[in-house]
Amino acid sequence: MSDADEMLEYTPEVARRTADLQERVKDFIPSVEWPLVAPLIDAVNELKKAKNAVILAHNYQTPDIYHCVADFVGDSLQLAVEAGKTDADIIVQAGVHFMAETSKLLSPDKTVLIPSLEAGCSLAASITGEDVRRMKQKYPGVPVVTYVNTSADVKAESDICCTSANAVNIVEAMGVDRVILLPDEYLSKNVAALTDVEIIAWGGRCEVHERFTGEEIRAYRKETPGLVVLAHPECSPDVLANADYAGSTSSMIRYVKEKRPAQVMMVTECSMSDNVAAETPDVEFIRPCNLCPHMKSITLQNILESLQDLRYEVTIPDEVVVGARRAVQRMVDLGAEGRDFDNGVPVAVTVEYRDTLGPVVGVSG
Repeated sequence: MSDADEMLEYTPEVARRTADLQERVKDFIPSVEWPLVAPLIDAVNELKKAKNAVILAHNYQTPDIYHCVADFVGDSLQLAVEAGKTDADIIVQAGVHFMAETSKLLSPDKTVLIPSLEAGCSLAASITGEDVRRMKQKYPGVPVVTYVNTSADVKAESDICCTSANAVNIVEAMGVDRVILLPDEYLSKNVAALTDVEIIAWGGRCEVHERFTGEEIRAYRKETPGLVVLAHPECSPDVLANADYAGSTSSMIRYVKEKRPAQVMMVTECSMSDNVAAETPDVEFIRPCNLCPHMKSITLQNILESLQDLRYEVTIPDEVVVGARRAVQRMVDLGAEGRDFDNGVPVAVTVEYRDTLGPVVGVSG
């Protein structure tokens, strides 16, 4: 911690400037802790104004970040669009590294910062650009649709990107009978259940969503009769089969705000329940808490330090930028609407892994 940070104090002025923010998160940050948190929140908000910076926060961020310092909140697609529209000089990505790369692709003239080098992603780490080249070699001519939860290197080898919200419609917009959909195995299987397009998948999984099981959902229902279960499509088909509704994080949030179920369980990263609960106090949330360690590496403290020292700046190699930006921009330009994952019919999906693919022709080893 720097000397400047150590001097942060909870003064009457800080209390005044943060009073409205405290009201938003009073159920999640105890009043006894607020004098410790408020000076950091105030410092971040003052510094981002001074440096013409914006903070883009994913739905999985903690309430102190999501409700108190973020300028824009949302899922991967929403944040990507905001990154492309902002007039700020600096973008601070309160999310994970692939999101920061996507912001850089859509705002190449902006300084994009990621506050923690530990903010990776197990799903993104499951596949490389070389893996995609090997897939294309095995399935020549088959379009590659890549989930935004991937590195720029992987996006550069793709025809177009998608999010969990628009994945089905992007796949169908390709206008072909067969598509490679990377890298989430469960998302691919859940998409395949909703389309006549044949899906070829990669065996990657999210370390948060793969831990949920259908048996676990059934147990929660037994304990809480009438419970409404919402699931993310990165969960297994078995989980979706036991849910009342399945969709992207933004779709799940919209469901709660519009339907106002008496008791609801969001089968996804558990901070999202806190963030939605702050805006829907009449809804009781049952929390099957699986935390994302990468998202949780982002804190108020390192957001402040990131703004102070302009660290850690996200850059993308020139040879990767053109292809990766094209894939992301095609998704944005297509404007495919989101689609829920209801009433799917499970089908067989081919799943490829690194050891099922041959080496790229002309490359040794």
